[in-house]
Amino acid sequence: MAAVSAVAVGVGVMASAGAAEPQNSAKAPVRKVVVRTTFSPVSEVAGAKAVTYNSALVPEGARVQVKEELRRDGGTRIELSVRDLVPNRVYGVHVHTKPCGALPTDAGPHYQNQVDPTQPSVDPAYANRLNEIWLDLATNKDGSDRSMAIVAWQFRAGGARSVVLHEMGTAMHPGHAGTAGARLACVNVPFE
Repeated sequence: MAAVSAVAVGVGVMASAGAAEPQNSAKAPVRKVVVRTTFSPVSEVAGAKAVTYNSALVPEGARVQVKEELRRDGGTRIELSVRDLVPNRVYGVHVHTKPCGALPTDAGPHYQNQVDPTQPSVDPAYANRLNEIWLDLATNKDGSDRSMAIVAWQFRAGGARSVVLHEMGTAMHPGHAGTAGARLACVNVPFE
């Protein structure tokens, strides 16, 4: 597998739009995709940008923002911000290959830059934060958090379609790498 680099950061508060990087910078974004919405009940999946499958852990009306920046250096930066989730709770969060659907499994597997030939992928050589986008959250007392991942690659056209929130933090050990429990909610994102 090709060597890549990634950074994942959780900061504990939802950030509002901040200062942009200078456009003449070698690392300035080339294109941006931003989805800002609230979680709807799964019964509204046909017209919703985001749905909750478990309203006790991802309440209807909770706010979410996903931002993708494609960078001139060939990398990708994904930022996730949430508000009004369950306070003081850890959620595993990953980019998935298909759009949200009526069933949690409709979003397909995690997007992988180098696809594991064995599915479901639990091999740490493939299921890791260098080869996937992991955006795990640890909400504060207000149910808010923000996380970010930077990878040295960009998505294949049409290969990534959603962000899924899971019931626990992402495991990293062999045989369980990339797992994070049940799928609680899903956000449709037209990743580039």
